[in-house]
Formats: sequence, structure tokens, C-alpha cells
Amino acid sequence: MKSPVHLNALRAFEASARHKSFSAAAAELNVTPAAVGQLVRTLEEWLGMPLFHRASSGRVRLVPTEAAERALPDIRAGFDRLALGLERLKEGSASNVLTVTVSPAFAAKWLLPRIDRFQAAWPDTDVRLDTNHKPVDFAVQRVDVGVRYGPGNWPGLEAEKLMEEEVYPVCSPGLLREHGRLRKPTDLAREILIHDLSMDGYTGFPSWMAWLKKAGVAGAATPRGMQINNSAAVLQAAIDGHGVALARSVMVRDDLAAGRLVRLFPEVECASALAYYVVYRPECGNLPRVKAFRDWLFTEVAAG
Repeated sequence: MKSPVHLNALRAFEASARHKSFSAAAAELNVTPAAVGQLVRTLEEWLGMPLFHRASSGRVRLVPTEAAERALPDIRAGFDRLALGLERLKEGSASNVLTVTVSPAFAAKWLLPRIDRFQAAWPDTDVRLDTNHKPVDFAVQRVDVGVRYGPGNWPGLEAEKLMEEEVYPVCSPGLLREHGRLRKPTDLAREILIHDLSMDGYTGFPSWMAWLKKAGVAGAATPRGMQINNSAAVLQAAIDGHGVALARSVMVRDDLAAGRLVRLFPEVECASALAYYVVYRPECGNLPRVKAFRDWLFTEVAAG
């Protein structure tokens, strides 16, 4: 006898087990928690066995049974294969959309100034940018490829190091002319320092305090100044002459080349423990549009 297809119920079970919550699974699947619970019960009835441990009252505790735990890797692999099959079908369709996830600052300061070269090389590929600050589920949100900043380890994703980064102070040429006293790091004590709050959650990213320590400035107090939660806006504030920013080398490269900003104290080197990585699901790495975009990113970095 053929087994009925319970794709929706399997998806509800997998999401519930991953989130350990019917409510979180419902939010991901855009249905109600009651609908998720009903789908899971339908699957349990068809299988003739429970998928989650239950208390004596019958209330579900979202801890998968041993049998369910064993089955989850195969179920997830099956969904990945289905997603890849759909991607293969899309490759043969008239619409060839490449969905790319990056941070808003990386999009503004690095990717968008260069994206015309990719589109010129791949005119039949439509690029769709996702610049959401929140973590993205590549499978659920149908993201093809992304650039992420961090230590290089994201569960379920392949990660290839694209660029390393260092940090250093920058200011506008006008501010430098006006404040000609910026000859040594200790002179920064008299300046307004611009802080990048968007990096506060990244362990290993150098702060103003770390840079000043590296520069040999003892006992420097840095909390005062301007605080901004977007790396691109930090650089714009410095361009506008509002103070001295601690710039990220990848973000500031074009502004330095164009003369909008000037690097201060280049003799002080302060590397970040984090880096930029090209990330994608393993099963999508050989899709032509993903491979093309990945190769283009590395070509752009190599070209400087």
C-alpha cells in the first residue's frame, strides 16, 4: 500500500523539533500554533507512535522521542533535496533570481558600488538583496548566498573566508586641516570619537579602547562621543566632519580612495579577530548562479 504524503505534517514536526516550540514553528510556517499541533498529531496517528514525550496530563513537552530524534536528520536532508530540486527547476525557467543576504552597511559601502560589474557579466540573473539585520534561515527564506561577518562558523552553511579586516581611526580632510594637532594617538583625547554600536555584540571586534591600548595610550577614557548603530552611518558622520571614527578597513576602502576620509596613525596596526565569509547551503554550492556570484566576489576582492 502506498504511503500518503504528509509533507506539511513533516514540515510542522521538523520545525517544532528544531525550535522546541509549536509557537516558534508556527511563526516560521506562517500558521497558528494550533494548526502545527494538529499537523503533528495527524502524523503521529498515521505512524501509530508518539513523536514527542508527553506528561501524564497529555500535555506535549517538545522533546522528541528517541525514534523521532533518529529520523530528524533524514527528514531534514529530504527537505534539503526537495529545495534543491526546486532550485534546479528554477534554473530552467525564464526567471533566474539570485537572492543575496548581506548587512545594510556592507551593501552600502562595499557591494552596491560594485554590483554593476556582476550584472554586466550575468545580465540574465536578477539580483535580489536581503539587508535584514536579523539572522536569516536560508532554506525557509529561499536565500541563495550571503556575506556574513564573524568567526566563520554558522550551522548548516558552508563558509569560505572572503576578506580579513583591521580597524583604524579616520577623519575628514577638513577636520584634519582644522585640527592639525592630530600628530600622535594621545591627541585623540581632545577629539570627539565616533563609536560603532553595531559591533557591540561581536566578541573579538576591537573597540576604541582596544585600539588606544594597541597604540600605547594608557588610561584612555572613551565612552564619551558620538554613538551610532550602523557602520555606514559611522563613516558618513566622519565624512561630515563630526569627529574621528574607528573605521573598518573593508567598509572604508572606497572613501579613502576617493579622498573623503583620511587614515590616521597608519603605523598602528589593529587586526580584527573576525572576517567576512561567503556563506551558502552545501546543497546549493554548485548551482550556476550561486557559483557565479561566489566566484565574482573573490575576483572583486583579488582586484582590490
